[in-house]
Amino acid sequence: MTERISTPSRTKQIIEENGFYFKKNFGQNFLIDTNILNNIAESAGITKEDCVLEIGPGIGSLTQILAENAREVVAVEIDQTLIPILQQTLKGYTNIEILNQDILKADIDGLIQRKNGGKPIKVVANLPYYITTPILMDLLENGRAIDTITVMVQKEVAERMQASPKASEYGALSVAVQYYCDARLDMIVPPSCFMPRPKVASAVITLKVLPQRKVAPKDEALFFHLVKCAFGQRRKTLLNSLHNQGKLNLSKEALSSLITAFGWDERIRGEALGVHEFALLADAIYEKLHPEQIIGSK
Repeated sequence: MTERISTPSRTKQIIEENGFYFKKNFGQNFLIDTNILNNIAESAGITKEDCVLEIGPGIGSLTQILAENAREVVAVEIDQTLIPILQQTLKGYTNIEILNQDILKADIDGLIQRKNGGKPIKVVANLPYYITTPILMDLLENGRAIDTITVMVQKEVAERMQASPKASEYGALSVAVQYYCDARLDMIVPPSCFMPRPKVASAVITLKVLPQRKVAPKDEALFFHLVKCAFGQRRKTLLNSLHNQGKLNLSKEALSSLITAFGWDERIRGEALGVHEFALLADAIYEKLHPEQIIGSK
């Protein structure tokens, strides 16, 4: 078996030999626990038939293991100083393509077409907190051909993704992720498994992208607009949030009637509604308004 990049001694050696400095603006923390890396690949269900898109490969610790399990790996790294290091650490592998790109600007659909004939790929990533939501929503909202997304994120973010209504962690991210996916928390990863050590625990979560949404609101943009309003001011009731922020051209009385028509208390908060309830409310508001008044209508 090829020497593991992920051991503490080997990681330290690679960093020192290349004069690499961690950049806070990229949220760089390299995994130094081979067991965790093996578990990530197992959680992602990588097989020799899979094309894998890895976001943020770092020095290639996880890339190495993915390549040994997948048909092909495309590793997208934004930090150009890591590209020659990746080319060095992964030089023995013929099924890896390294791209120096910002994933939010990359042509992911073109990559999927080129590498996998347009068939769904699997995504694996170690995402820093500041960019987690933008990357996930870019992957999910644009209808990309993706089977699963297995990501390492801050523990609290993973908990938010799979949180249920009324839970303290439940919010707009919870609704958005659960609208597009089934979420499964795979493991908690302590700070000691990284170099340098982050201040908080991390977690690996796998999102199974649904071929069909759990709900089909008549106006998807309106659905997400209601979700955004509902959690914009968590302490306010759903009624007040929609009336104050919604710009729905409906009186407070009309909104109250729509909410109570479902048997909900007028004082209900957005955090009590699940994906299906938000869809019911969105459709009720859609039917109440003329199409040209609906936010995001086409």
